[in-house]
Amino acid sequence: MAFQRSHRLNLLRLAVLLIVALVGIKFLFRDSLTLDLHKHVSKDGGFWGKPGDPKLGAVAPVRSLEVPIAKAAGPRPETRRQPLQDVGVAELRLVHLDLKGAAPRVSYLEQVFPFLSKLGANGVLLEYEDMFPFKGELEILRSPYAYSDEDIDRIQQLAQRNNLEVIPLVQTFGHVEFILKHEKYRPLREVEHFPNSLNPHIPDTLSLLQAVLTQVMDLHRRASWLHIGADEVFHLGEGQDSKNWLSRNGGDVGKLYLSHIREVVRFMAGRYQNLRLLLWDDMLRKVSVAAIQDSGIAEHASPMLWFYVPDMDTEQIGTYISKYAESGFKTIWFASAFKGTTGPAQTWTPLNHHLQNHLGWLKVIQSMGKFPAIRYQGIALTGWQRYDHYSVLCELLPVGIPSLAVCLQTLVNAGFTEATKKKVLDLLGFQSIQLEKSTCEGSGAFPGSEVYRMVEHIHGQLRESIVKTLEEESSIKGWFSQYHRKHRFGNPRNLENFGSKVLKVHEDWESFLQTFRTHLEGIYFPDTVEEWLEENVNTRMDQLRSFVRDYKEIVRLNARPKAL
Repeated sequence: MAFQRSHRLNLLRLAVLLIVALVGIKFLFRDSLTLDLHKHVSKDGGFWGKPGDPKLGAVAPVRSLEVPIAKAAGPRPETRRQPLQDVGVAELRLVHLDLKGAAPRVSYLEQVFPFLSKLGANGVLLEYEDMFPFKGELEILRSPYAYSDEDIDRIQQLAQRNNLEVIPLVQTFGHVEFILKHEKYRPLREVEHFPNSLNPHIPDTLSLLQAVLTQVMDLHRRASWLHIGADEVFHLGEGQDSKNWLSRNGGDVGKLYLSHIREVVRFMAGRYQNLRLLLWDDMLRKVSVAAIQDSGIAEHASPMLWFYVPDMDTEQIGTYISKYAESGFKTIWFASAFKGTTGPAQTWTPLNHHLQNHLGWLKVIQSMGKFPAIRYQGIALTGWQRYDHYSVLCELLPVGIPSLAVCLQTLVNAGFTEATKKKVLDLLGFQSIQLEKSTCEGSGAFPGSEVYRMVEHIHGQLRESIVKTLEEESSIKGWFSQYHRKHRFGNPRNLENFGSKVLKVHEDWESFLQTFRTHLEGIYFPDTVEEWLEENVNTRMDQLRSFVRDYKEIVRLNARPKAL
């Protein structure tokens, strides 16, 4: 009997111990989960400091803080997937597609994305601007040719199929002309006369950006990074609200800049877990290390240091890298250019210019061992399509693809050797390439190669052909001058000396341009086709067309007297 009581007692003790152990395990698991969530989600945690923290007092809160983060973000933050290319695992080589001009049709991207992967890219940086399918109150921002939701989804599927990380880019301070050009958003301008930059002191500014960013991220749920732009905030500090702010805060424009960026970062960090932010670095170059540290943006964002010139000062770039490491940034990105930086109306890409730019960046990348406190994460090869929303088109994407191939392969192979050159030629379908002359021999076998060849012909021959035909022909000067055309008279016998030649030149160019238009329409939407032809063809062709119309009409008059 005593043995049975002892046995029951031992079993009871064992059961109690098991219960205690289970409770302890549950408590520990709950605690670690709570700590983890706090680390990634809390908007009032260590990143933002405690209320009343004197460090944050250095960056005075703007009025946009009146929009509660919890209300704007919803009841719970969204969990993003972990990056496909995690920090330290692989360096990203992003091809920048500037969609604020000459946005390609998705059918062309179906051809381009596999080619980008072959060239050595593993990501695309998509700067949508007015090509994004904004909805609701933001619908006014859409271009008539904006992509649809289905298009955005298709683009991401194409990218995933070709192992390309997709990073959307949304401007959040400067370069927001596509927003501020509308009368509805005119009150949000920093300076009323200029549509470049947002006034960071108006509550509606942050509310607008929250809506824009949320709509973009809703269609990019797999994105691991978001680029928030924030470069070239022209006229910052010149608006009256900013002047008032500066008078209260020691006139520090750098802190004024960071006070707005801090709110954008805070909103995104509070709403999207595991999402990393990128921003152009040019404005940060002017801001003190202490101000960047105090802002706390380095916890969730990384600078993208950009230089596009062929003769970069790598020593100066090294000072910026050191500055950003000291400021607390853990990773850094670079930005080069394969087109779109050698003139706002440039039509033909200078190959050697961009190759030298990438050789400079290659030296910087190879020297990153000197900066152990900050990790190089990737480079964006920018391909600007406009200098800003109001400027004309730069080089079309097919025109820039040979430059892109040269630049990407230079990064992949750590230099532009003969072997690299051969690989580039094989990929492009060319027999030879002359970097200094920016010419390639061969028909080409890359997406858009027909457009490349036809733009080359227009760039090199159109003006010369028309000038030679109309301005260097002595018969025209003698028997069909502007005076003859104005007064509608001429001798058909003399006009026939040059007429057939002019008509042949006109006919050949019109036939060529009709074929060219067909190829362009296969890649671009109608607005791009019309703009490019208007800017680069019609300014010359209209001179020839007008001449031919006058010639035909005056020949039909059969040598009538001069009109008075």
